[in-house]
Amino acid sequence: MHDHENSERLASYADVLASELPDSWTSAYLPPEHKDDLAELVDRIWDLDLVAEALAHHPLQQAAVLARSDGARLAVLHRHDERDGFLIAAVAPRDLPDEAYRGVSEPNGIALTDDPFLGAEQVAGDLLARYDIALTQARHNAAQGVQPSQADRVVLTWQPDGGLAASPVGEQAGSVLTANGFVRDSAGVYRLNGDDTTTQARAVRQTGRQLEALGIDTVLQHPSGRIAPATTPAVAAPAPASRASTARTR
Repeated sequence: MHDHENSERLASYADVLASELPDSWTSAYLPPEHKDDLAELVDRIWDLDLVAEALAHHPLQQAAVLARSDGARLAVLHRHDERDGFLIAAVAPRDLPDEAYRGVSEPNGIALTDDPFLGAEQVAGDLLARYDIALTQARHNAAQGVQPSQADRVVLTWQPDGGLAASPVGEQAGSVLTANGFVRDSAGVYRLNGDDTTTQARAVRQTGRQLEALGIDTVLQHPSGRIAPATTPAVAAPAPASRASTARTR
């Protein structure tokens, strides 16, 4: 079968599959020329079994990605054996920290029949259930170690990698955090990385001033509960901490 026919077959299959899955899914085809997107997808494949083995022997040349509104994604890939059908794998959210995946079992992918209607039944009855459980566990882990904020106080908690995190946060405070470089992950936690401590310190100072104008205090806190003695704090570089090794193995 020619590459064009393979591409059309994969894209069409994924479109039908997306329309048949529970909830609302969209489908997007990644052609061979989208090398960066394909490489990023391979890096996020959440699998240690069938799909991981297939990718080890056959580098990804094209794929279709199914996406759900809550950030869940599934990757549909060609099989490279004598059987018809496709492979489908869960995709790990890119916005959760590596620590969130520690202790979470991989929702390993499955082989699909060549019939997308039957394939949707396979996904809904097997992979999707395991994927949703793994996502819930990872998102729960991502929210651990973050001291809770209150309506009139945003608590910024130091993270092992030197970043800061805050949750839960109201709409007004969330807007301020976002405007100053915090990114809301799929667990609802606002995170500011610590790769550049000068930029981090500036962002926290600006955040504190803007929140203070809204009548909201800002405090720095370690996961142990120790609070830095400052409202609208100036951030010092955190104590040296090695970045945790990637917990989500492939």
